[in-house]
Amino acid sequence: MRFLLAVGFILLNVGIYLLMSMLYKRYRFPVLLPALTATFTVVVLLMGFHISYDTYMIGGEWINKLLGPAVVSLAYPLYKQRHVLWQNLPAVLGGTVTGLLVGMFSGLLMAAGMGFSKLYVLSVLPKSITTAVAIQISSNLGGDSSLTSVFVMIAGFTGAIGGPYIIKLFRIRGESGIGIGLGTASHALGTAKALEYGEQSVSMSSVAMTVCAIVGSIIGPLVAWIMYH
Repeated sequence: MRFLLAVGFILLNVGIYLLMSMLYKRYRFPVLLPALTATFTVVVLLMGFHISYDTYMIGGEWINKLLGPAVVSLAYPLYKQRHVLWQNLPAVLGGTVTGLLVGMFSGLLMAAGMGFSKLYVLSVLPKSITTAVAIQISSNLGGDSSLTSVFVMIAGFTGAIGGPYIIKLFRIRGESGIGIGLGTASHALGTAKALEYGEQSVSMSSVAMTVCAIVGSIIGPLVAWIMYH
């Protein structure tokens, strides 16, 4: 029975994602991003049929295990574009770190300014870092990993949806700049969006996502220590 449930939920997720991908290819509105619409549809179905999260994760855990190999696979386009990275290394690192600091401190100042408790402030602090690393940082700092996951998802979706409008508004043409912006602001979702702009964009986006994870894991605890000691 458990095996059938696992297969059923996996097929359900894949089927919904394929349908949403077809919808997105037809209409191309950023708000119809498959990761967003598929997630929303799955949540509605689970709530509508009163299926618990633990039951859903019987199959969901197998999809979750593919996250690691999916991230590692980003090394291939990065390797193919390595010459672009080395030629523009100062700009790549400077842009990524600047974007990380802006994203981190904007959320931090907003939470503190609105009078949020220490738990919420520490939970929102790593929102500009990819989920796996952000959760670990939040837990170590005393935040709530579940809240951090929500904040990271909000940052990812808003960046992936709003990013194309900002790119168009400021007439950004370079694939490297687009990739760095999306990867820094929206992590994995931004990298998925960067695929639409070309191989160079997704390569730079994966670099930005990695740099944010490394630098953020150093800066985050330091900022938390300064604030609460």
